[in-house]
Formats: sequence, C-alpha cells, structure tokens
Amino acid sequence: MSAVLKSALTPSQNTQLEKLEKRLRRHVGQAIAQYNMIEDGDKIMVCVSGGKDSYAMLEILMRLKESAPIHFDLIAVNLDQKQPGFPEHILPNYLESIGVAYQIVEEDTYAIVKEKIPEGKTTCSLCSRLRRALLYKAAKALGATKVALGHHRDDMVETLMLNMFYGGKLKSMPAKLVSDNGEHVVIRPLAFCKEQELIQYAALKQFPIIPCNLCGSQPNLQRQNIKAMLQDWDKNHPGRIESMFTAIKNVVPSHLCDSELFDFKNINSSSGVIAGGDTAFDQETFSQAAPEVNPLKLNSADFLQVKEIT
Repeated sequence: MSAVLKSALTPSQNTQLEKLEKRLRRHVGQAIAQYNMIEDGDKIMVCVSGGKDSYAMLEILMRLKESAPIHFDLIAVNLDQKQPGFPEHILPNYLESIGVAYQIVEEDTYAIVKEKIPEGKTTCSLCSRLRRALLYKAAKALGATKVALGHHRDDMVETLMLNMFYGGKLKSMPAKLVSDNGEHVVIRPLAFCKEQELIQYAALKQFPIIPCNLCGSQPNLQRQNIKAMLQDWDKNHPGRIESMFTAIKNVVPSHLCDSELFDFKNINSSSGVIAGGDTAFDQETFSQAAPEVNPLKLNSADFLQVKEIT
C-alpha cells in the first residue's frame, strides 16, 4: 500500500483494506494453485479495461509476484476502442505510477460496432468478439504465454444462468482454457473472488475507474437481468451464490443427461451403484459448505500449495 493512499484513509479503513487485500490474495492464490494458472517463466498479459475488476487483478498479481518463489513477468494491456470522450490519459498515468510495464492498443472498434449494430440493439456480442481478437493479436506480438482476464466468481455464476436460460447449455466461464483461436492460454485469477469484495477493494484503493459508455447504459441486457436476480437471491437467501459456484466445481455427470459425458447406454444391473444411486425422490439433506481452505505462504516451487481439508 502506498504511503500516500494509506495516509488518505482512516485507521478503520486501513484495517479494512489490509484484511480485504489479504482475503483477495488468498482467493487468487487458491485459484492459481488449483488450476496451475502461473508457471515459472510465464509472461502474463494482464488485460486492463479501466474497470474495478481488472485493476484489482493487476494489483494482486503484482503483490503475488513480489513473494512468489518462481519468476514470471507481467505486462498490462489496454484496448483503446476510441469511444467518444474516452479519457486516454488516465490508464497510462496510473500504470506508470505503479511501475508496471504496459501497452495501449488503439483500434476504432467503436465505429465498427455502431455501424454494424442497429440503434437500440445490444452491442456486447460484437464488441466482445472484436476486443477478443485484438487482445489475442497483442498477446502474440508480445510473446505472452498467458492472457489474464478479470472475470470473477459472480461473472461465472451469471454466465452459468445465462447459458441455462437462453442457450440451453450447462456451461460457465472456465478458470483456465485455450483461447478460441487455439494460440493462447487464458486464465481468470479472480475466479474465486466475490464481486462485492472487489467493489469494496476498488473504493478503498481509489482506482481511477473508467466507465464503458458504449454498452454500460443499455437497458434490459440479459446479463443485467440475471445479475439483478442473483443479487436478490443473495439478499434474501445468503449463501446461495456460494452454493451455486461450488456446484460448478462439483459436477456429477452420471446424474445429468449428457450421453457425451457419461456412458448411459452401457449401464446394466451389473454396473453397481454409481455416485450414490438414484436418490432423486429421497428427502435430500445438505450439509453446510466446507470451510475455506487456508493456503500456505508462497514458499515452494509449485507457487502455492493448498492442503485438502479432511
């Protein structure tokens, strides 16, 4: 924490920030360890949009780099999409102030989106495809081995619900995957982080947030509707979001209906009981979610060891 920022906060806020940063670093460390996101010698392109999530991701990765027993490099990349009124100076000034290598990619995707998408229609799909292609091109030019995106736990649950409701798929955002052009490994270090904690962190860190004027004001976006529904659930049923995210990591293919994932055709009376058998009509009893894992400090070549709770 910089001395300037620390002096600008009250003692209570400083304590809150320290605890929050420690918790977020723990979540990021757990995700990195579980999915082997970062390896020795990696060059990680950190996609920074000017929003709270990407600022937090960059900050936490920089702190982890300081204490990691392996070597990896970070380079922040921002895509300037030439939106009218975009404050071009904010990100370069901020990135220089924190001493991170960076590159600004300038491409007028705003004009393309406005030309192709009729007025009143949502722009997110085309904008996302164009942005993704340009970021992959930048990653290749930079020789990046990993591309880090700032999606968090709530984004992943929202994507699950969107695919179920509108796409007919049981599919979410993976924490780690190969990009759709087959050339890059994409990682989401914030996969275990709650959006509300990232909001609090951004406010305490006083990140210079840049709003997206292209799509932020569009009404009735499906994702916004899903977000509002989940926020209502979280308010009235605390713990439901955590349970849904746990479900994404705890899949039982034999108790779904995808014959590509499980060999239903060859089940017979000699197959034995599979994953507890058919208990669909039984009175289900659910235990409380397992306690959070306490990761060890970054002190091994495996970057972070996480002990299994027994």
